Order: sequence, then C-alpha cells, then structure tokens
Amino acid sequence: MHSPMDTPAKPLPPDSALSRPYWEAARRGHFVVQRCARCGQLRHYPRLLCSACHSNEVEWTELSGRGRVHSWTITHHAFHPAFRGELPLALVTVDLEEGVRALGTWRRGPLAIGLPVQARFEVQGERADLEFLPRP
Repeated sequence: MHSPMDTPAKPLPPDSALSRPYWEAARRGHFVVQRCARCGQLRHYPRLLCSACHSNEVEWTELSGRGRVHSWTITHHAFHPAFRGELPLALVTVDLEEGVRALGTWRRGPLAIGLPVQARFEVQGERADLEFLPRP
C-alpha cells in the first residue's frame, strides 16, 4: 500500500516549440490542432510536416471537441506511479467531427462504439488533461 507522500507528481508533457501552442491553449480550456497553411489538412498530434502535401507551414485552429467514440482500452497497470490511484482507467479514441482523432480519458460510465462525446480539458496548474464526457 502506498501513502500520498510516496506518490510522485504526475509528469508534465515535454515542452517543445512544436507542441507549445497546443498545451498553452489546453491550459485555457481550448482544443486546438494544426492546420496546414498550404492545403488545409488538419493534423493531431502536432507534427513537423503535413502528411498530405509535406509542407511545414502551419496554423492553429480551434475544434468543437464534439465527436464519437471510435475505440477504447481499459488500463490496469500504471505507466507512471502518479497514476496508480486512478486505475482502472479508460482511455478513449474519439473521431472528432472535424476529421481528426484524439485520445483522452473517460470516467463517466459505460462506453459504446459511436457514443457521442464532448472533449474538455481538466486543468490543474500546468497540467491540462484531455477527457471526454457523454454528449446528449
């Protein structure tokens, strides 16, 4: 058994110029992704080059956060000791309305393929964790 004093803090994502706009927006509660400035292709997670036209020109655009569950997995093993108290944890892959997929947590009951969901960020200090909630 572990006491709260034994549990380290959750790690922060690595800070990089590539992903900084995403995390800064997330800490404000906004879900943004890259849009290729040449062809308009959306991409998530942040990447250096567009997979459609290979351009490195990028803009950031806000998404609605609305989507449908594509798949999920239930995690029973903590990949870091700070997450041990959250197990089991459901991680969902969501097809967003705008055409990209995102991975986030789910803590709201039963899951089903195609379930309508809404993204939101749970912000705690410098952390911003993407979670999905059921949508009516």
